[in-house]
Amino acid sequence: MSGNALNGSEVMEPDKNGSDGSWVRITDYDPLQGWSEPGQADARARWCCEQLEDGKILFFDGIPYDFPEKDREFLLQQRQSDSRIHKNISYRPSQDMLRGSVADKPEDVERLHGIMRHFSDEITGLLSRVLKPYSAHWSLDYASFRPEEESSRNLSLHKRNDLLHVDAFPSRPTRGNRILRCFTNINPTRARNWLTTDRFPALAEKFAKDAGLEEIAKSGDSTGSWLNALKRAVGLKVVERSAYDKFMLRFHDYLKENSDFQEKCEKIHIAFPPMATWMCYTDCVPHAVLSGQYALEQTFIIPVQALIHPEKSPIRVLEKLAGRPLAAAAC
Repeated sequence: MSGNALNGSEVMEPDKNGSDGSWVRITDYDPLQGWSEPGQADARARWCCEQLEDGKILFFDGIPYDFPEKDREFLLQQRQSDSRIHKNISYRPSQDMLRGSVADKPEDVERLHGIMRHFSDEITGLLSRVLKPYSAHWSLDYASFRPEEESSRNLSLHKRNDLLHVDAFPSRPTRGNRILRCFTNINPTRARNWLTTDRFPALAEKFAKDAGLEEIAKSGDSTGSWLNALKRAVGLKVVERSAYDKFMLRFHDYLKENSDFQEKCEKIHIAFPPMATWMCYTDCVPHAVLSGQYALEQTFIIPVQALIHPEKSPIRVLEKLAGRPLAAAAC
C-alpha cells in the first residue's frame, strides 16, 4: 500500500495481480450511495484527478453505475448470433448519433442506440462525482462498443491495438487538452489484457527529439497554411491542427513503428477482470491491448486549465522540451 493513498484507495504492489503501483483500486465508492464518507467527497474527487494526472489508472472491481443485465446480454448475444454486429460501434452523445452498426433488424439498431445512450449518460454521471473538479469543464467525446476479439484483429501497423502507443485523434485535434477514457469489460468470463510501460514524460524525454519534435514545433499551427486554404477553396473538409496535435499524431505512429522500443521496453501487464471498470489519460499512459472481447468505452476531453496540475500534461512536457508554445488555445 502506498503511503500517499487516501482511505478507500489501494495502490497495487508488484505482488498483487502483477501490478507495479501504476493503477489504483477505488474501494470506497458505491454507485447508489456515492462516496462512503460524504464529507470527504470533494477531497476524494480531487485526489482521484491528481492520480490520473500522475499517470495512474483508476480501477473499480465492478460496474459502478447503472448497467442493466438485460443490456449486457443483448450486446453479447448480438455478436454471438450470426455476427449481426461485428465491428466497433460508436455513439456521439452531442448529436445522439449511432455509427458503425450493421444489425439486420431496425429494432436491434434502435435497442443498441438506447443502450449506448444510457451507457454514456451513466458514465458521465459517475465521473461527475468521482472526478468532480473536471465536470464543469470537460467536453463529451465519443463512446464505443468493442465486440471484436482483440488478439485476432487483422489491422495495419498504425491501427494495431496490440502495440504500445499513446492516443491522438486524427480527425478531432485537442490543441493540448487531455484525452480521458473510461472502459468497462462486459465479458462475463474473460479478462481484457493490457500492457503499459513508462509514462509520457519519460518517453518524451527519450524519444521526442528523434520523433521530430523540434521540426514540428517550428512548423507551428496549420490553421493558416496554404494547403488548408486550398482545401477550403475547393470545398474540402479541413482539420486544423496545432503543432502539439501534429506531434502527438507523429508520436503515436513513431512508437508503433519503433520495433526496438516495442521489444525491449519494460512492460507491465494488467489483466482487467470481467465486469471491471477503469479509466486513465490515454495520451499519457502508453497502452497496448493484447486480448479481450466486449468492452464499452467513453472518452472525455479535459481542458488544460481544468487540471489540478497542468504542468504534468503532455503539452507542457513537450513545450518544455521544445522551448516554445505548441498550441495557442492550451492555456
